[in-house]
Amino acid sequence: MSQDIAFLEQLLDAPGPSGFEVRPARVWRKEAETFASDVRVDVHGNSYATVNPGGAPRVMLAGHIDEIGLQVTHIDDDGFLYIDEIGGWDPQVLVGQRVDILGRDGDVPGVIGKKAIHLMSPEDRTKASRTKDLWVDVGVTSNKEAAELGLRVGDPMVLRQKALRLAGDRIASRAIDDRIGAYVVLEAVRLLANDPCQAAATAVATSQEEIGYSGGGARSSAYSLEPDVALVVDVTFSTDVPDIEKKELGDHKIGGGPVLSRGSAAHNGVFEMMAEVAEAEGIPYSVQASPKATRTDADGIFLTRGGVPTGLVSVPNRYMHSPNEVVSVQDLRNTSLLLAAFIRRLTPETDFTPR
Repeated sequence: MSQDIAFLEQLLDAPGPSGFEVRPARVWRKEAETFASDVRVDVHGNSYATVNPGGAPRVMLAGHIDEIGLQVTHIDDDGFLYIDEIGGWDPQVLVGQRVDILGRDGDVPGVIGKKAIHLMSPEDRTKASRTKDLWVDVGVTSNKEAAELGLRVGDPMVLRQKALRLAGDRIASRAIDDRIGAYVVLEAVRLLANDPCQAAATAVATSQEEIGYSGGGARSSAYSLEPDVALVVDVTFSTDVPDIEKKELGDHKIGGGPVLSRGSAAHNGVFEMMAEVAEAEGIPYSVQASPKATRTDADGIFLTRGGVPTGLVSVPNRYMHSPNEVVSVQDLRNTSLLLAAFIRRLTPETDFTPR
């Protein structure tokens, strides 16, 4: 793997489930301060990095920095922690996992427990696990001992999985969705800092996308920024694995470049310009239909104030919402290059109003 991805790995490894994104956001802002002219954070936990703040038009680049996780709902008399999901999980992947609980006095390791298969009835062995039937064991013997470790109801946790470099340019992590989006938009702004454009470009590491049923941090940050155009970076399903129906999801391969959305919250004028730029720059891409909600930050941005022309660019991702999501580093690089090239095309006269 030729590219230096130390910052990306640091960002991926920082624990930050929805509503508790402070640590990865700090990593992101620290890196942004090395080249952006204006770096800040708002009350919602959204982080901003702007280059050419006096330029026009105003462009928002959004990638959410939260990840899915778990939260303590109860600690029983024996010190076992019961949990609920932050975001959407397949409970089958939780069984037997190690976790880091973000406690008041520091991180506390634990393991997710379940009744041993030897003790299950034949009928129970065929049933899928449910999160509410699992628990976390931190090694204590009482509620009091758990409290002495600084553990309380409401504490968040993440799976104890570090980023892993695979063969070629592939990387695996529990937090690909969508820490890589926050990474990509910041890298795009870094490219613009080194090669100035007419636009004012602000990368936003948005909060609470995984639980943002009313728009999350994307909605509040877009309201604050009042962008003339917005570009959202998220992940989409890579369909180059077994048992995936391409007739429903399209043909999107890891290493095949960014995926451009059409329909729903994705403005067609932004899509057309994005596709034109990709072809002019020799950046490979595929197209994804979004006939309904995109289920990304785009849904929280495009109807903000009087409406924001919004583009959605996704990175093909294998094994979404699992402990080991997989993407191509070159796809990340190509997505950043595409965003930067698109923004360089914008002028104060650019108008996406359909006529």
